[in-house]
Amino acid sequence: APSGCGKGTILAEVMKDEKFYYSVSATTRSPRPGETDGVNYHFLGREQFEELIKTGGMLEYAEYCGNYYGTPRDKVLEKINEGKNVILEIEVQGAMQLREKCPEAVFVFIAPPSVAELRNRLEKRGTETPEVINQRVSETAQEISFAYRYDYVVVNNILEDAVNDFISVIRAEELKAENQKNIIDEVLKNA
Repeated sequence: APSGCGKGTILAEVMKDEKFYYSVSATTRSPRPGETDGVNYHFLGREQFEELIKTGGMLEYAEYCGNYYGTPRDKVLEKINEGKNVILEIEVQGAMQLREKCPEAVFVFIAPPSVAELRNRLEKRGTETPEVINQRVSETAQEISFAYRYDYVVVNNILEDAVNDFISVIRAEELKAENQKNIIDEVLKNA
């Protein structure tokens, strides 16, 4: 989703369910007021981030508005091995990298109801300069054009509806026959 679409707000509701693990991304940007290292992001220096890229320590990464953003590999793999549903909140560049590496992953694009509303949300946030807001808004059309390469699109117009739509996607994925193999096999075994 473009910045300001409400990814974090939607995920705050979804993450109330313990079957999910939220993968904290890493970034080279400076923390915003109220952000905590290791909670909102892992705030890294540019050299440290580039070393992780070089050594394969990033599952995906992208450079966006002059800063790196990425997903540290080790923790994601650890949580998947524990049977958790791991949620990544990532930019479209990183999602397309991940689509190539992990085609079995489920991709959900969060879209704004309009570009005007997106600009309004970014301005209300009060955390970026007008120049950064303009840059983010100007990149919105390109980012939204990638939505066709995702599995699902959730429009965040009314928060409650967007959260319900996201949860519906998760439930639909859980109910796919390929994800119900153990139950199907158990029923067939006792038939």
